Amino acid sequence: MNRVVVVTGGTRGIGAAISIELSNSGYKVAAVFAGNEEAANEFNKEHGIPVYKIDVSDFKACQVGIALIESEVGSVDILVNNAGITRDGTMHRMTPENWQAVIDTNLGGCFNMARCVIDGMRERKFGRIVNIGSINGQAGQYGQVNYAAAKSGIHGFTKALAQEGAALGITVNAIAPGYVDTDMVRAVPENVLEKIIQRIPAGRLGTASDISRGVKFLVADEADFITGATLSINGGQHMY
Repeated sequence: MNRVVVVTGGTRGIGAAISIELSNSGYKVAAVFAGNEEAANEFNKEHGIPVYKIDVSDFKACQVGIALIESEVGSVDILVNNAGITRDGTMHRMTPENWQAVIDTNLGGCFNMARCVIDGMRERKFGRIVNIGSINGQAGQYGQVNYAAAKSGIHGFTKALAQEGAALGITVNAIAPGYVDTDMVRAVPENVLEKIIQRIPAGRLGTASDISRGVKFLVADEADFITGATLSINGGQHMY
């Protein structure tokens, strides 16, 4: 397997699981991280996956980062847009800075990274882009107008770009995870988390590997007739 994959937010949580899953399946993976160099270096040492520090909210940084990855790893065939942040707060308390930071990283990052790889995919007549959305982009969530707006935007971005790429061998799909057992979810107060789990028909939180297996399915060469789709992996919590 010579396909080169870039996974943003690829050294922790769901992104780390995606990077490991694809690497173990024979893909050449480059894991992108934003700020935690210590964690990224530990990830690199443990799994042997090269890591690259790129601020996905900065288009110029993405251009430089992708150029470096392509010079060291190879032309990018597959992009997994997983990077995301939260800056939660109700509307009457949300600052413009916290609104913009989430939009720029979660949604803007999808544009920035896709724009940097799309020309090569078009030239080679092959590409796979998977954007990680969220159940909260489908159903909304109290105190997350910024996050829900960005993730909902990702679903629209996916459908539109899928139409542009379909005739050129480029598929664009999204995965909308439900509540997954990651550091972000573990930070939720225990009594609140219990109520969340009670609303999940499957009776448990998702795991990062639940999501990574979905990504592996969508990026396969054989998945060439699946595009513009959103795969909801949420234990039945929201059927959309």
